[in-house]
Amino acid sequence: MKSNFIFLKVFSIVVSAFLMMSCGKSDKGQLVGVGGKDWHPERPYGMVLIDGGSFIMGKSDDDLAGVRNAPPKTVTVPSFYMDETEITNAEYRQFVEWVRDSVIRQKVAEAAELTGGDAEDENGIQRFAFKGADQDDDDLTPFQEFSKHYNPINQALNWNPKIIWNTSEYPDEDYVYVMDEFYLSNKESYNGSRMLDVTQFKYNYKSMDVDAAARKKGKRIDFITNEEVLVYPDTTVWIKDFNYSYNEPMHNDYFSHTAYDDYPVVGVTWGQAKAFTNWRTKYLNDYRREKDKENVNFFRLPSEAEWEYAARGGIEGGTYPWGGPYTKDDRACFLANFKPVRGDYAADQALYTVEADAYEPNDYGLYNMSGNVAEWVNTSFDPSSYEYMSSMSPNVNDSKNEKKVVRGGSWKDVSYYLQVSTRDYEYADSARSYVGFRTVQDFLGNSLNLN
Repeated sequence: MKSNFIFLKVFSIVVSAFLMMSCGKSDKGQLVGVGGKDWHPERPYGMVLIDGGSFIMGKSDDDLAGVRNAPPKTVTVPSFYMDETEITNAEYRQFVEWVRDSVIRQKVAEAAELTGGDAEDENGIQRFAFKGADQDDDDLTPFQEFSKHYNPINQALNWNPKIIWNTSEYPDEDYVYVMDEFYLSNKESYNGSRMLDVTQFKYNYKSMDVDAAARKKGKRIDFITNEEVLVYPDTTVWIKDFNYSYNEPMHNDYFSHTAYDDYPVVGVTWGQAKAFTNWRTKYLNDYRREKDKENVNFFRLPSEAEWEYAARGGIEGGTYPWGGPYTKDDRACFLANFKPVRGDYAADQALYTVEADAYEPNDYGLYNMSGNVAEWVNTSFDPSSYEYMSSMSPNVNDSKNEKKVVRGGSWKDVSYYLQVSTRDYEYADSARSYVGFRTVQDFLGNSLNLN
């Protein structure tokens, strides 16, 4: 009896200790905080870390144009990552083809569901059928997650079979019927090419006006909008931007031909650039979720202050990213792609754009912060904004102001627009042959801790 009593007493102590540990008492009653997954800052591919700091934003030398819209002002920006180059055609095509393939697979899968048949049939449209609605959300690929917008019952797309593009290899009539919907008619095509109807490929996402939500009364849903954006760039800008000019080769090949893979994408609106940043965030976070890693924060367009801080490359009072005030080096070679002489676009050895990593980078390792293509930033244009904007991470972005700032000048601009302090704008829904963009991402924490 005594031995049984001792056993029961020891057992009760062990059980009590186990229960205390299972109820979170392993902290011994101390305030130890609740941690998350381990976080190790990772530099995104193709980006450089810009250490935050203060600088004099605006015109620090003579305002030769007399526009008086950029008076000098000392401001401070936090640390952030920035793309080394402008977003290239190849990079933007990754976004376009992701959306294109997602939309096509969704339609083919819907057709397979309507026609019925054997899901194991490898010769017909059934090979593209939905995987089913019972798949756990955590197991969805980025493409399957995207399909949820179109598919309320959350059936996962089957990404194993490749999309069949060759008409002679179409598996059956049902597949033919679906694919034909994505192409222009023979009457609308020319040069013997079968052309996709690019207006059918749209990226859908939600955005929230955090600034309005913080300052105004209302429900959270009142500040959330559903965005639907055409993803293909407007290649007709090469024609529309220049009257009485032969630029058809650029219209035909600049975005699609592999010869221009490393050139900056153009013909994208401010809204398209914003959609790209949303997709880039989602694409990376979906991968990280599969690897059980912490999410990264959003990729986005830089603010005007961030862009100028990065463009200066740490050089106080510099006229250009390389310092200045000249556009040639000591060997009389031009330092950027622009229009140096009236009517002579080729004096700098480039007629149109050049590769995104052409010319020498600035001291932060950023290429073509001046010239090549001007760049969208996440700031609305107001000539007087420097007078009232904050000096701490300043940004003025009015959703009702369709004028959006572009910075850096382009291949068709004179040197004034290449100056790091020069401001210009385009309307948000405008696409131009000389405007592209690059993205940034906030650095979480204090970058000084990395040293």
